[in-house]
Amino acid sequence: MTTVAISGLIRPLLEPQLPDDLDVRWFMTHEEALEAVKGAEIGWFDSNNKDDMVKSLMAATELKWLNSIYAGLDFLPMDVLAERGITVTHGVGINAITIAEYVVMGMLNIAKGYREVVRAQERREWLLDSPGKRELSGSKALLLGYGAIGQLIKPRLEAFDVDVSVVRRSKAEGVLTPDEWRGELGEFDWVILAVPSTPETENMIGADELAAMKSDAVIVNIARGEVIDQPALVAALEGKQIGGAFLDVTTPEPLPADHPLWALDNAHISMHLSGRAQDKMFIRSAARFLENLANYRAGKPIGPIFDPRLGY
Repeated sequence: MTTVAISGLIRPLLEPQLPDDLDVRWFMTHEEALEAVKGAEIGWFDSNNKDDMVKSLMAATELKWLNSIYAGLDFLPMDVLAERGITVTHGVGINAITIAEYVVMGMLNIAKGYREVVRAQERREWLLDSPGKRELSGSKALLLGYGAIGQLIKPRLEAFDVDVSVVRRSKAEGVLTPDEWRGELGEFDWVILAVPSTPETENMIGADELAAMKSDAVIVNIARGEVIDQPALVAALEGKQIGGAFLDVTTPEPLPADHPLWALDNAHISMHLSGRAQDKMFIRSAARFLENLANYRAGKPIGPIFDPRLGY
């Protein structure tokens, strides 16, 4: 009988639909998880505490398939996953719709100066002019990262008549290659980061890249905080070297209350809420897991696959 260890948080959505011939071990606490994963072939032990997830993985010595609602699993020990030959499915795409919508919201918020509109309402002050004069229409955006999220960002921006260029390895119309985009940074009004967190993408936006951007360019980061050299970004924002930044992610998280980013009017911090701005995450994850479970037991492919050798 196949043994499955699953967090009890997803139990109401899964239990009525699971096959009867499974040995399902539900858990709610970390201590229960460490017992449940022993001997388990399949595991889904997501937690808000990533250290607990690592400990559960280490204890699951017979695991063959690990499932997660997280898209980024770079906090897990990649060497352990690879050495044990564990198949890993992750949550890429689960929250792609709401994250793509957050990008559009952030850009519109900055373009229209909507932060100042909200502040005026709180003061009960009737503004006679708009604090933001920019239009998305006719602007140019560079999109770094063309996975599940990037592929939803592009058409949403194109609906606003934004000219979107993406970065991909294969050259095509509207595409810049990895060795071209830095030389074109000065052409874009918006630079959107949707790349995975890997050693190659760490600090991919640093002082040199920020200096190459237009003086009114806005950087939008819904990837990982580490993708940007944050001290360099703070310096660029403080010196008004660029127009602004919409940051759903920062380093670290939560951002300390005394961090200088909080005090900058040209920094917009959305506290990594983009993926949480919906109520369908667990429903989609449960449906994906059940489909994968049926395929796994039938010897068919499952997905989407996380590759620990690549880190995404």
